[in-house]
Amino acid sequence: MIFSSIEFLLCFLPAFLLLYALTPARLKNLTLLVGSLVFYALGEPAYLALLGGSVAVNFLLCRFCLREPAQGNALAWNRGVLAAALAGNLAVLAAFKYGVQENGLPLGISFYTFQILAYWIDVYRGEEKKETSLLRFAAYIVMFPQLISGPILLYGEVRRQLHRRRFGLTGLNEGLKVFTMGLASKVLLADRIGLLWQEVQVTGFESISTPLAWMGAVAYSLKIYFDFYGYSLMAIGLGKMIGFELPENFQEPYMAGSVRDFYRRWHMTLGRFFRRYVYIPLGGSRKGELRTVANLLAVWVLTSLWHGTTANFLIWGLFLCVLIILERQVKALGISRLFRHGFLRVVPHLYLWAVIPLTWVCFAVSDVSQLHLYLGRMFGVTEGIQVNPMDWRKALETYWYLFGMGFIACTPVVRKLFGKWKGRAAGIVFLAVLFWVCVWRLQVEGQNPFLYFDF
Repeated sequence: MIFSSIEFLLCFLPAFLLLYALTPARLKNLTLLVGSLVFYALGEPAYLALLGGSVAVNFLLCRFCLREPAQGNALAWNRGVLAAALAGNLAVLAAFKYGVQENGLPLGISFYTFQILAYWIDVYRGEEKKETSLLRFAAYIVMFPQLISGPILLYGEVRRQLHRRRFGLTGLNEGLKVFTMGLASKVLLADRIGLLWQEVQVTGFESISTPLAWMGAVAYSLKIYFDFYGYSLMAIGLGKMIGFELPENFQEPYMAGSVRDFYRRWHMTLGRFFRRYVYIPLGGSRKGELRTVANLLAVWVLTSLWHGTTANFLIWGLFLCVLIILERQVKALGISRLFRHGFLRVVPHLYLWAVIPLTWVCFAVSDVSQLHLYLGRMFGVTEGIQVNPMDWRKALETYWYLFGMGFIACTPVVRKLFGKWKGRAAGIVFLAVLFWVCVWRLQVEGQNPFLYFDF
């Protein structure tokens, strides 16, 4: 089951919210946990036991094996327990990601594993106290709004809300508005503009013109953004409905002026995880440029491995790492200051829109030979087969309005309009219509899974 499905929108969610509303405050965590397990079972019943076992084992080990105070012999013991816990959780994740699994990767395993790791490390560091309630810990890990594809929550972000939170019409109202914007991003933008990328794949990379290759790359760039951004908005909206404030995961990344800034705005909770638990512990940027480069390389290799096992993900990660390192050198030389004034301010944004689609092609095309072919067609250096040089015109005639809507939605315009109009009668009517338009599109065309379900 996914958020952008008729079953979820018109069956599961209304039934859950009704039951949740009728549940006394002291039992709401139980209702949330049971509802989340039902949600997971409807989508991935084969791995429900794995999820439950992971939650229970990690809670019990952390609760009863980490010692306090963490000094002297206790510190050495805690280090060993932490190392064993991290190794065990990562081994399970690696077994499914890199092993041969006929049933595919368990839904959400990358996300809930990272939340468990973050919890272990924060408790070990003394930044968080051990949770004494299995129910609260399980609700933190399993809550359905963020279970499948994040955002990756830190325990400290929801600890107080797990003990006490507000639930009422105000939260339901605000949450439904945010959820509707996410639903529209997924159904009306990501799924629609993604059809061009599908057409390019069906045609064959060897038979597309250079302009169409670039259009396909940009279409995929918009598709993956509005797909994942839409999911994150829906997760935040669902969180508001049940009394939780979930963290932002995107801050208009395509408005960035560098790849480095882009990934500060893209999937921010994953970036935060690697920065907090890998980059900074390795020394960050505090130990000289050579060490900084090594730390960046370590982060991007791990990010690549987190996303997938095929060579294209490593190419994608190393490509981004090289770009970020080069940007650091340009900044150190003072060259970037030339582009802060006048019309030259647009240059960094043009650079971003040139390189990011290239990187997303590396992400999207898993077969390295096909990736080489596609990049060759983008730059016109690979000979095509039966190429229609005007194929891009037909694509533009079909998708021009979606490109236009996508580019506008990448800017702060939509967010500002939403903030201004969401409380007005006209805005409420518009959002209600938008919600039912999405439902109609799903009824007519069916649902499409979220891209990050594969990770």
